[in-house]
Amino acid sequence: MEKKIQNFKDSFNKEIVDFSSWNTLEGIRIRYLGRKGRIADLFKQLSALPPEKRRAPGKSLNELKDYIQSRISQESNRFAVKKEKKLPLDTSLSGIRQHTGKIHPLTKIEDEIKDIFKRMGFAVATGPEVETEYYNFDALNFPKDHPARDMQDTYYISDGVLLRTHTSPVQIRVMESQSPPVRVIIPGRVYRNEAISARSYCLFHQVEGLYVDKGVTFGNLKGTLEAFAQALFGEGVRLRFRPSYFPFTEPSAEVDISCILCQGRGCRVCKRTGWLEILGAGMVDPAVFLAVGYDPEAISGFAFGLGVDRIAMLKLGIDDIRLFFGNDLRFLEQF
Repeated sequence: MEKKIQNFKDSFNKEIVDFSSWNTLEGIRIRYLGRKGRIADLFKQLSALPPEKRRAPGKSLNELKDYIQSRISQESNRFAVKKEKKLPLDTSLSGIRQHTGKIHPLTKIEDEIKDIFKRMGFAVATGPEVETEYYNFDALNFPKDHPARDMQDTYYISDGVLLRTHTSPVQIRVMESQSPPVRVIIPGRVYRNEAISARSYCLFHQVEGLYVDKGVTFGNLKGTLEAFAQALFGEGVRLRFRPSYFPFTEPSAEVDISCILCQGRGCRVCKRTGWLEILGAGMVDPAVFLAVGYDPEAISGFAFGLGVDRIAMLKLGIDDIRLFFGNDLRFLEQF
């Protein structure tokens, strides 16, 4: 057996020295390493030997197989380089243009929003997109039979487990994990069972904010949002607060900015009102503080939330939210 192995190695070395085509090299490979090749035949002969006589020739045979595989790989690479050097080089041909990717417009706007709040001293917090009813509703003061839950109809994974409808559950998780002061923004994807149209989609992106400390007032909330709006839309933008309702804040407000397209004069986009709604906000409800173990008599805070998709549509002049999710390079490469 050892003599056969050496003879095969010598034979292979003679054949591999000089070949002129890929077909010749492939023929050598099949002849030695194929399913019915010489190495396979030697393994069959090896299996017929008594077990005590297989060790030494078995080792030699495996070494021969590895050697042949290595030589064929080396000769293949060498032959490829040799053939490439023989190809004529035409310097008049144009090069192959490399496609360069771009940051998605939603990511651009989200990063801009995060940068503004980071400069104000807010940290960034994240959390799971698959949530429990407790964090998504109960701890945020949504009673089980309250109509406000209908406004945030979502997709359930199983009983009590769902795709989050807002990033507010992360507010609860952050407050559970640390004592005041808390100053965070929470970006992320959220899901709602919406009819898909030019203005709504089954998923969208939010950035929420939370500030909790001693002596936090509604005036702090207004000042923070005014600074944010002017940094994002320009110093000339004005804010308007309208009374509203959210289960987790009291008092609550819808926040509008003067239309950035018509400067408040009235146009088709702002429906001739001169105002555009951009976010909701309010003072954190005491019931939420109690759910996380905070003393509502000792501290106060505000929260706000905005839709990144809507902000991007306003800033970039996009009239159909579905374009963000179409993976259409003709659209995405504009940004």
